Amino acid sequence: MSLMCFFVRFSSVLVVLLWLSSASQGQFTIGSGNAQQVPEVANEGAGPLDSSQPKGFTSQQIIDKFAAREVEFKQARDHYTWTQDVKINELDGDTAVGEFREVTDIVYDDRGRRVEDVTFAPQNTLQRISMTKEDLDDIRNKFPFSLTPEELPKYQILYVGQQKVDELETYVFDVAPKTIEKGQRYFQGRIWVDNTDLQIVKTYGKSVPDIGVDPTKKRKHPEQENLFPKFVTYREQIDGQYWFPTYTKADDVLHFSNGDVHIRIIVKYSNYKKFGSDVKILYGGSDITNNKPAQDQSKPANSGTTPK
Repeated sequence: MSLMCFFVRFSSVLVVLLWLSSASQGQFTIGSGNAQQVPEVANEGAGPLDSSQPKGFTSQQIIDKFAAREVEFKQARDHYTWTQDVKINELDGDTAVGEFREVTDIVYDDRGRRVEDVTFAPQNTLQRISMTKEDLDDIRNKFPFSLTPEELPKYQILYVGQQKVDELETYVFDVAPKTIEKGQRYFQGRIWVDNTDLQIVKTYGKSVPDIGVDPTKKRKHPEQENLFPKFVTYREQIDGQYWFPTYTKADDVLHFSNGDVHIRIIVKYSNYKKFGSDVKILYGGSDITNNKPAQDQSKPANSGTTPK
């Protein structure tokens, strides 16, 4: 869709991560003294940020440990079914003037292959933006962002501090791609890692780069612009072991050549259930294939970091 905004640039000389834009656009400089200016949408339920170093671990050891856990997270989620409810609104002030809505069951066919079964998809009424393959990829892969050892070399990761998020004590890291390879897209933003399970429990950021945007040149083909919003994703603990995404929210203004567009995105992931198969699921070195079924996520969870 032409979802997504803000030109982003990484400064390796200073070995910090930068999000560039004016203060009036609500951007903040990652890894610098004004990092406390994280927008409110990213700080819901969060306490003050403590910049002290972790005790008992180096920041690199924490990175290595949570990256290894992310492999287990992805393998486990590949053996679950769930319902994904996507709502994208184009806004005029606080009034929705267009909507894209899609409810999908993520299930498996009789051969054990993952299938997306769309169960509800009313007419798309978005007016000034359109859904693109990059937008759909973000919904599938960037909103539930995961950082595995395979992905680590692509990113500069900076320890920011420690912060309480709802009832969780977390380590906070800022993340940005080291380089932007042609045809590749990345996550840039902030992640929160539970200090007990050492798993990502919350992310805030956006997909980069924006497409069809070059600040050094005049935009000759505005119809090719594809801009992407900042978003926050929360995970909750499923089956007492996995931190799976359950809620994503974006509320941003996309600055197109022909005018600004205010959008709001809500994605809900619910009804996680383990798919019965003869494939073993390993978690923390243990075989957890036959654990009890996941709780019904349509009911309020007792733990997690979803907004109150």
